[in-house]
Amino acid sequence: MHILIIEDDRELSSALKQQLQERNHYVTCCHNGSEALYCAMNGVYDLILLDRMLPEIDGLSILRSIRQNKLTTPIILTTALGAVSERIDGLDCGADDYLVKPYAIEELMARIRALSRRPRMLAEHETLSYLDISFNPDGRLLICKGKELRLSGREALLLEFFLKNPEKTLAREQIFNRVWGPDGIVEDGNLDTYIYFLRKHLRTLKSRTVIRTVHGLGYRMEDSYVS
Repeated sequence: MHILIIEDDRELSSALKQQLQERNHYVTCCHNGSEALYCAMNGVYDLILLDRMLPEIDGLSILRSIRQNKLTTPIILTTALGAVSERIDGLDCGADDYLVKPYAIEELMARIRALSRRPRMLAEHETLSYLDISFNPDGRLLICKGKELRLSGREALLLEFFLKNPEKTLAREQIFNRVWGPDGIVEDGNLDTYIYFLRKHLRTLKSRTVIRTVHGLGYRMEDSYVS
């Protein structure tokens, strides 16, 4: 998983990062509200660990902005405030879970595992659109200019991930985790093969949407009209 840690205590943030990396997670850290809001809106994460008390922009304001922008990334809110009313405020603002500091790393890992087992929201299966294409995940139908193509299951998962994160560079590791699963057994070249298939489908439909290679990083869905 790629986890975003938003925590102004740099010592705690560094310790969490090390412990999560030792458990094979990818970690990005932010230490103030402005930086955190930018990262949350422009990055691609499997989970956000969000401190409530932050400089510049507080955690609840960040949480509201994330949810208002229709981002469904699971969020665990952390705070030293343990009152029931504080927990209710956080959950009502869109947090998926709540941890009171100090907490044990094993409790955090258990919360992360619990969130990763939750089924995806039905809203995530609504039609996805970008530029001149739309995609229905349930029927696996890619539509452009009145023409339709039905994708394979793996192609559908890959396209869905790109369409939920257009104009963002997706690392190969992120794509593997999302499309094949963290425990999936897959050869590195399999991803390139499926990227080739999607590109071929987009060319067949004469779409302006392209999937570009970002050398050394991964892939990015963007507008072919933009140089």
